[in-house]
Amino acid sequence: MKPQVLVMAASPSAAVMAQFDRHFDCHHVWQLPAAERAACIAKVAPDVRALATTGTIGVDAALAAQLPRLEIVAVNGIGVDAVDFDVLRPRGIAVTNTPGVLTDDVADLAVALLLAAARRIPALDTYVREGQWAKGVALQPARAVRGKVAGIYGFGRIGKAVAARLAAFGMALRYWQPNVVAGTDVPRSASLLALAEESDYLVVCAPGGAATRGLVDETVLAALGAEGTLVNVARGTIVDEPALIAALADGRLGAAALDVFAGEPAVPAALAALPNVVLTPHVGSLTVETRHAMGQLVVDNLLAHFAGQPLLTPVR
Repeated sequence: MKPQVLVMAASPSAAVMAQFDRHFDCHHVWQLPAAERAACIAKVAPDVRALATTGTIGVDAALAAQLPRLEIVAVNGIGVDAVDFDVLRPRGIAVTNTPGVLTDDVADLAVALLLAAARRIPALDTYVREGQWAKGVALQPARAVRGKVAGIYGFGRIGKAVAARLAAFGMALRYWQPNVVAGTDVPRSASLLALAEESDYLVVCAPGGAATRGLVDETVLAALGAEGTLVNVARGTIVDEPALIAALADGRLGAAALDVFAGEPAVPAALAALPNVVLTPHVGSLTVETRHAMGQLVVDNLLAHFAGQPLLTPVR
């Protein structure tokens, strides 16, 4: 008998979804209208041995309590801040995620957002589409990135990949995170506040969760300054969103380029209305190649677990 798996979200890879149904007895909650999902979970919960979820959906105490036979939570994503480890750990439930395979695409998007904000790409696109060019409307100059300082908050796989890319643009680099990173020539600032003070661009690549919630606050944004730019490809909760909106509206922060938001998919109307922001809908890993690789890693972790083999990417 195939292991029963509760699947909370679909992979865009048809090959991955075919493997789910080939190897497991799947309950695809994502296929149901929102109003019917709770009843479906309650019906199948006694026999579910694995949960396939995402970094955004995660698993909370209430869902875990419904699944008495749960053995493994396989997260399709790198972030696990939505996973309630305090509930899972005492039950010996394994957790996996998908690190590494999405590093390059997320780093690429971080650089794209930084460049879009610096060179005002969305505004220039509108300028052309609305005929302002043909009318001779005056243009506001953009800013070069060469010679500027990019401060990277969170210097793990993605932070390092962002740094390597930005170095090629002639930018100076700094980083900060609580622990010192060995084997890098990039200087570490004394604190997050110091990093913001020393940077023209602050790129957030840190993990989400309680430890980082709201750390990019009014003080940090003020230190980044009226000519500074915030880029966030990590978690929206890391940034104090009301403080960000106020700083952008008042000109105390120059610009922001954001792929993540505190209450996503809802984006504050006041933020969306600002002309000095670039917004994307949490798509750092959304390429055909990476989403397949992420989904494949989820499947491979589940197969390893049920075969009694070591997990490929366990979260310790």
